Order: sequence, then C-alpha cells, then structure tokens
Amino acid sequence: MPRFSIIVPVHKVQGYLRECLDSVLSQSFPDTELIAVDDASPDNSGRILDEYAARDTRVTVVHHDRNLGVGASRNTGAERATGDYLLFLDGDDTIAPGSLDAIAERLKQDEDPDILYFDHVRTYWWDSAEKSLFGELLASAGTDVFRITDRPEFLKLFAMTSNRVYRRDFYQGHGFAFSDGIYEDALVSYMTMLTAERISCLNRVVLEYRQRRAGASTRSPGRNHFVIFDQYTRLFAFLDGKEHLHGLRPQLFERAVTHLLFCLGNPERIPPQLRREFFRLGVKWYRQHVPAGFVPSAELRPFARGGYGRLRLAERTAGTLRGIAKRRRNARRTVTQRFKAALYRYQLRRPLDPHLAVYAAYWDRGVACNPAAIFRKQQELAPHIRAVWVVRKSDADRVPAGVDHVVPGTRRYWRSLARATYLINNVNFANSVVKRPGSVHVQTHHGTPLKKMGIDQQRYPASANGMSFRKLLDRVDRWDLSLSANPHSTEVWERVYPSSFRQLESGYPRNDVYVTAGAAEVEAARAALGIPAGRVAILYAPTMRDYQKGYVPRLDFARVCRELGPDFVLLARTHYFHAGDEALSELHDRGLVIDVSRHPSVEELCLAADALVTDYSSIMFDYANLDRPIVIHADDWPVYRASRGVYFDLLSGEPGDTPGPVSTSDEEFVRVFRDGDWNSPRSTELRDAFRARFCVFDDGRAAERVVRHVFLGEDQPPLPYVPLADRAPAPAPSELPAGRPLLPSPGGELGKDTASSSPT
Repeated sequence: MPRFSIIVPVHKVQGYLRECLDSVLSQSFPDTELIAVDDASPDNSGRILDEYAARDTRVTVVHHDRNLGVGASRNTGAERATGDYLLFLDGDDTIAPGSLDAIAERLKQDEDPDILYFDHVRTYWWDSAEKSLFGELLASAGTDVFRITDRPEFLKLFAMTSNRVYRRDFYQGHGFAFSDGIYEDALVSYMTMLTAERISCLNRVVLEYRQRRAGASTRSPGRNHFVIFDQYTRLFAFLDGKEHLHGLRPQLFERAVTHLLFCLGNPERIPPQLRREFFRLGVKWYRQHVPAGFVPSAELRPFARGGYGRLRLAERTAGTLRGIAKRRRNARRTVTQRFKAALYRYQLRRPLDPHLAVYAAYWDRGVACNPAAIFRKQQELAPHIRAVWVVRKSDADRVPAGVDHVVPGTRRYWRSLARATYLINNVNFANSVVKRPGSVHVQTHHGTPLKKMGIDQQRYPASANGMSFRKLLDRVDRWDLSLSANPHSTEVWERVYPSSFRQLESGYPRNDVYVTAGAAEVEAARAALGIPAGRVAILYAPTMRDYQKGYVPRLDFARVCRELGPDFVLLARTHYFHAGDEALSELHDRGLVIDVSRHPSVEELCLAADALVTDYSSIMFDYANLDRPIVIHADDWPVYRASRGVYFDLLSGEPGDTPGPVSTSDEEFVRVFRDGDWNSPRSTELRDAFRARFCVFDDGRAAERVVRHVFLGEDQPPLPYVPLADRAPAPAPSELPAGRPLLPSPGGELGKDTASSSPT
C-alpha cells in the first residue's frame, strides 16, 4: 500500500500536463501512486497520460467515456486509491520538489492526522509567483494537532482542494465526495474541515497553483456560476443538527457571502447581463441563511441592504471617473492618429464582407509561408472568396502577378482589415486591428517550437527584447484558430499563448509540397539555382541569435568549401532578419557559396537540397518531411540554451530529440560529411524517430484541411492523416553517397558558372 495517492483530474490541459506529472513522478519520495482520470478530454491529454503510464508503473490512467466534470473525475480517482493519504492535484498545477518527503515526515510526527494543510503560491502567466495570504496562519499552528472548533480562525484558509492531504480512511469512511458543477472544492473543503477530529499544518510551500489566463472553468463567464448558491446551501444544510458547530455559523456565513460578492464583481464569472439576477439571488440567499444577530461589515452590506440600483450608482460613479481619465488620454493623440482611427471606426460600422479574406506573412514581407499555401488552396477550393494580401511598400514589387495586395496605412488597407471576414497571418496583425464578431482570425504560426515562445520568453530577457507580453496576449485574444504541425506544438501553443482559441491539428500547409512534389519540381528547383548535376547540395540555414546583433557567421565558409571539395555545393541562407549580408554576398561573388538568403521560397530550396544543415531553426522540422539527411551544427548550444531557452535537448543524441549527426566546430562539420556520418544508418535511425515525433500531421493535405474548415465550414470529420509509412516524400535530388569517406580536393572554389547562374 503506497503512502500517497495523487489524484489528477484531466480535461483540456495538454499544454500543462507534462509539467504536472513530472512534478509528482520526480519527487524523491518513492512510495506514491498517481491516478490520472481523463475526463473525455478532446485534446491530446489522454494520449499523454497513456504515454506516462507506459513508462512508469506508478501511473494508473482511467478514461471516462464522456465528460462528467472535475468533481466526478476526482471521485473516480478517490474510489481507486489505495494510499494512506489522498492528494488532489489539478492537471495544470505542480508540487514543489521535496514536498512529499516533507509531508510524510510531518504526518509521522503528528501520528497520522485526518487532514494536513500546507501552503501554496499562485503562479501567473506573466512569470511571477505570489505568496498565499495564509503563511502566518499555518505557522501559528506550530506542532499542534487540533479540531476546527478549537482553532476557528483556520476557517479563513483558502477553500480549495489541493492545499491539503486527507487520510483515506477518514475521507472514504465519512463518504465525502465532490458534487457536480464548479465551486465543488469549497463545499468539500469546509465539510471535511468541520468533520475532522485531528488537523495539523505544515508551514511549507508545496503547491504551485497556476492562475491560467484562459481555459479555467472559473474564468468562463455564464450562468454556470450560479451553482455557487447550491453549493453553499448544501454546506449550511450539513451544519443543521450539529450543535457543536453552531458557534461557527457566523464565520462560515461571512466566508460564503464574501465569495458571492467576489463572483458578482468579476465579469470573468458573472457577465453584465446576468449581474442583476445574480444579485437578486444573492440577497435571497443572504436572508435565508443569515445567523441571528449577525452584523454585516461594510463589505457585505450590498446583500444585507438589497437594492441593485444603489450598487449600480456606486459603480457608475467610479466608471465616470475612469471615463474622464480615458478622454484625457485620447485628447493627446496626434491629428494623423485621429484621422486613421476615425477612418477605421467608420469602416468597422459597415457590415463584414462574407467573401473577403486578408492574408499576411512575416510582418507584411510578402506572399509566403503557411498563409501562401492556404491562399493557393483557397483559390482552388473556394474561389468565391476574394483574397487581399497586406504587403509593405518595400516588398510590393515581389508580389506575384495577379495577386491583389494593399500597402499598410492606406485607406484600402484599413477598409480591408475592417470588413474582412477571414484574416490569416503567420505572425500577428497590428495592435490596432479590432476582432469583430463574426470574423475568423487564423494564426498559422511559422515553425515548430524548439526555442521558448510566447509567455515562456519572460524568463529570457535576451529573447524578450522589451516585448510587452500583455499586448502580445491582447493580440492572441483575436485568434479563433491556431494551426499545429504536431502534438508537441499543440501542447506548447496552448500553454504559451493562454487564450480561448481552438487548435486545428492540420499540419503546416507550407509543408504540403514536400509530399506532393515530384521529380520534375525537384529538378526545376535545382536548375533554377544552378546546381551542377552530380553535386551534393547542402542547404545551410541557421537561425538568428537573440544575444547577438547582426549576422555573425558560425562557419568559415572558405575553409569548409575548400576541404569538402567539388563533390559538394553549399547553399547559404541567413535568417530573414539578416538577409543581404555584405560579407556573404562577397563569398557568393567569389564562387565559394551560393547565397540564397533572399530567395523567395524556402520550400524550393529544401526541395533542391540533398541535405540540410541548421542549428536551432525550425526549418529542421519542415525538412524532415523530405526524409533526407539533417545535420545540426551548433557551436554555441550552452549560450543559446541559457539566453533563449529550449523545450528539449537538441544535442542529446536521443531518438526523437536529435534529427541527425551533430557538429560543434568547422573540423567536426567537415568530418561529418567527409566520413559519411551525415548519411549513415545511425543518421537514418535518428531521422526516423524525429519524423515520427514531429511530422505526424504533415501528410500533404494540411492546406486542404484548413480551407475546408475555415472557408467551407466543414467541421467534422476532418481529413484523416496519411500514416508516415504510406507517404511518398518528394524524390531525392541525386544518388546520395552513403557511408563512404569523401577525399579532400585540392580545389578551392566552386565553378564560376554555378555562381553566375544562381539567383540573388
């Protein structure tokens, strides 16, 4: 029999679940079972639980056939528990290292009390932690073991589920169970506290209680919050007939009314249109349960006096003062800003155009990436939709012929953004863009996350670079759909962009070409770049460094090309932030490399390349769809990992983490290619595992999935994924030399014909 049964109800927490489970399973105290209850979660939570259960015998997973609610899920876990003590942990919360050891020691010292309370911290999306208000109260208990009638001040403890452990015999023996609906934790918290004969406290932070920005049931406004009246009615019915608890009624009543008023004043719980009804029921509940002789404090008087009009008058007065301050701020706008705002406001009053879609990519740099692939498929399957691209003036000359576009800041730009029903982007539209009811904003993203993204960047100042995360999340709040290329991305997007968008596990539309292209497309891409027949083309595509300014080469191109010899052609592509580097252009002119930094299509470059070399760029996840060799050249991994942060160890050499051989110096880079490691059986083994983890959705039909879902309204069933084994990636450009060393060549330069025929 284990000492602890950790019960985790799970529903739509895929972005946080691994952290929760790891916090339990990594505890130094081993005598534990973890019972996770998948409450018919529609996301990947159930799959994650099964993955953990397959590798750790301490994990038991129960799958509900239908969604029963968090209370029923906790009950399911408690029924199956075999441990001495129960700890209920939500799937988005964690426990601090060493916690179970500390709890076990205190339980032994106190001779197994019915309940042991401990402290918690609240963690917020902006990467801060807030101490609870109960540290001093917990400390005041010292080593005492008591009843609540002896220490009634402990009724002030936060009435939640996860800040205590219950002795299982006590909990099950009294038949405690969670009821339906939210606020069920408050009811169980008070009932168990009032029943326990022996209570003790541990003055230690055990629980890290996550305050999610979106997704939590208590932050979903609506009538579901009215169940709080039923929960507290059950609590006071529980008190009936228990004369020894009669003296606690005033304190419990005060706690209940304070909770009701908190909900009333929180629009994330009670929306404006329901406030009058909630207030009326609150007054009724107050009068039914107020203890004799109870004198309300000023805070509780709204329910004590009744009169919704009096409450609204006080709120309107406060609102008037806020409005004056806002008008003063608006008065400071420039004339130009006022004009643009007025123009946009006028357009926003006009009806949405049901046949207008606005596309943009890479901060208005042109027709590219996932939006471009969706655009092309939309023109094929939904030609009734008129498409307009947002392209900045400096890139307007690169817009393909026949593609309509607008320049940011123009009148047509504001009119298009205001009236479009569909808005598709791989970054975010400007802060000033308003999310209109009925419009559909699609966030396609532009890579699979290796490096920390979204609010996870807060801990890495070099990558945050003065970013306002609140403004970022204001932009995220406009998203209706977020595309995902693999389960890893789905989990990360949910956690780092906390909002109410839906995830569409479509695959990345820009990657469709890697499955649908044939030999002709591959040969055309190589010919356009001037790659001579028989040469092995290496695409070198590093990412930017947040801790450095400007482009800093990570390879000595002249040396590498000289030592690799004429068998290889090096295509160098800098990050688009650095495109146009003069030093690289000079090497291109000298014939040492082909500079493809400003090539309009990274997809064509990948089709043309026999192998990819990158460091931390998300291009590796896309290129893996081609099932061609990938080499990681990472000479600054410790610095990059510390300055930017990463989600997994790219250089570990573990299948699923590392896509191929790794080099950390020029010498190792040359050796990987000359000795054949780049295309060895081990390289293939690593690539297969990497593809299995990150290419599961990219089957050549991603763009079609998006178009059918967004423009044609086809929700269910989605197009099934083609298994990896059944896909036929674009054919390899050439017969790759596998496993044989390549001799160095005395030659030093690529042929001048190669350089002259390659685009710039």
